[in-house]
Amino acid sequence: MYSPKDERTYTRMSLEDLDDLISDNEDSQQMVKVYINDPRQVAESFLNNGIVDISLIDAPGLNRDSVKTTALFARQEEIDVVVFVVSAENHFTLSAREFLETASREKAYLFIVVNKFEGIRNKEKCKRRVLEQIKELSPRTYEDNADLVHFVDSASVLGVHPSSLAFESLESSLRSFVLLKRSKSKLHPAATYLTHLLADMDLLAGSNAILAKAELGKARDDLSRARPVLEKMKNGRSGLEESLEQVEEDKTAKASYSTMDTLSKALDRVGSGELAVENTIICMPTYPGLLRIWDYVHDVRKALLASLDAAVKLAEDETRVLTTEGVKDINALGDRFLPEGVERSRRVFMPEAMFARHHSGRNGRARRGSNGAIVAGGVYGLGIGLVQRPDLLEPSFLDIFDFTHHYHMYFGHSDSKDLVESDKEDEHIGSALGIMSIALGGLSMVGGKALGMTSIIEGASRLSDLFGNETARKWAAPVLGAVTIGLGVYLVIELPSSIPRTVGRRVRAALIRADEKSGVTFVGAHAARVARETRKVLRLAAYEQRERFRAAMESSLREVQSAETIERQAEKALAWFDDVQIRTGNVRKEVEAVGDL
Repeated sequence: MYSPKDERTYTRMSLEDLDDLISDNEDSQQMVKVYINDPRQVAESFLNNGIVDISLIDAPGLNRDSVKTTALFARQEEIDVVVFVVSAENHFTLSAREFLETASREKAYLFIVVNKFEGIRNKEKCKRRVLEQIKELSPRTYEDNADLVHFVDSASVLGVHPSSLAFESLESSLRSFVLLKRSKSKLHPAATYLTHLLADMDLLAGSNAILAKAELGKARDDLSRARPVLEKMKNGRSGLEESLEQVEEDKTAKASYSTMDTLSKALDRVGSGELAVENTIICMPTYPGLLRIWDYVHDVRKALLASLDAAVKLAEDETRVLTTEGVKDINALGDRFLPEGVERSRRVFMPEAMFARHHSGRNGRARRGSNGAIVAGGVYGLGIGLVQRPDLLEPSFLDIFDFTHHYHMYFGHSDSKDLVESDKEDEHIGSALGIMSIALGGLSMVGGKALGMTSIIEGASRLSDLFGNETARKWAAPVLGAVTIGLGVYLVIELPSSIPRTVGRRVRAALIRADEKSGVTFVGAHAARVARETRKVLRLAAYEQRERFRAAMESSLREVQSAETIERQAEKALAWFDDVQIRTGNVRKEVEAVGDL
């Protein structure tokens, strides 16, 4: 290791041998270090100055070795002072200009030596052109060109004791620049580096602040749009629920009331011996004669029951209309309460699908529901109904003459409840009573006038006395003849028109009577069934609107929460980047103050 005090660590050579030494070791030694002992005083010496150790690096020409030139470019930050030697004959070549532009980015001041100046004839023109180029390449160097730009001629100082005022000024300026003005030579490169770094930081902070402002503005725009929608939906949620429930209850109640009204009127018409529904394809059978009266009663029952099934179908059609209106009202509520942009319901309501489920047993026979009521229409495309019930189709002798009904009518018990209760006793009345009722009915209908029941009974009580009287026996034959004639007239004239009324009354009484197990009536069962079907359809439509409202509200809530999160992050980022810009500005002022030393 080299030590100036130990001569064994170095070999003394003269400066005249320097060229040969470099040439001989060019391949083995990439760098040659030369240590020079300056005998001058510390105050005069540049190398032996007593303040800092100075190393002079002699770089090759820029155009001689591109690799070394590139390496020199890369070491700019390690170099305190750049002494750039340029020929006065060639000025600044393209490579020299590139080097000075790069060096001026790292160092505010460059030390420039213009050699071979003595050989220039027009020295002022040369100086002016050189300084103009320096002004373009390094403005600060140009401002202090009296100390930093020197025009010399190296040939004038060759010899044992060289002497040149230009070189003495060059050495003095360089010594002053390196030792006395270290802020320029040492601190300015760092200040330039920090200035560039702070400029980059300020640029990045400013760019990110612009992005943060844009995100903040977008988030606030989203919030200004989404928050009112969310608040409106929150305030309208209870209103939607109440409106949906109101539509469901109103339409269900209307469907139930409409069914009850339709079927009650239908039963009243049947009780009067008329078809339950007008303008229907069902017709009352024609009277076939006394010999086929039993078939006539059966056909009348079948026609009346089929008309009641048609009445059920009519009630179902009316319910379909009401349900369709309810579905439209529910969809209208969705359009009213749902915000714009939310997809509306595409479900198409098919009213004909209502009441399509048929209930039947194993053999396809009609069966009663759990409430004991028939749950559908009749044979005319209406499903299984009253006309399929054998118990209602089976004719009875009392369908020909309803003695119980006439009894209560004659004795003044016309209350409907009594008539219904009396129908329960029909099955217990003997056939003899039925035969007697035919005779009495025939007598009561002679001449189109009905006799009072009281007078008939009183007349019957007197028959025994009359038969004991010889005179009375003479009149027995005419009386029996009159009775026979009256019965015949009843059977021929009155019976065809009275059977539909009698059958209708009995059918009505059977249907308005409550079921023994469930306690429901024909009308009540159908009203409940229609109400259930209507409620089911409307509840499904309302559920869909509720789900759409819920999904839209959740989506709006997520949008608001996301926008609020972005707003908070953007505000925090904007504040941070603004603070960075303020701090970089303060540091830059401090660095610029140091650079002005």
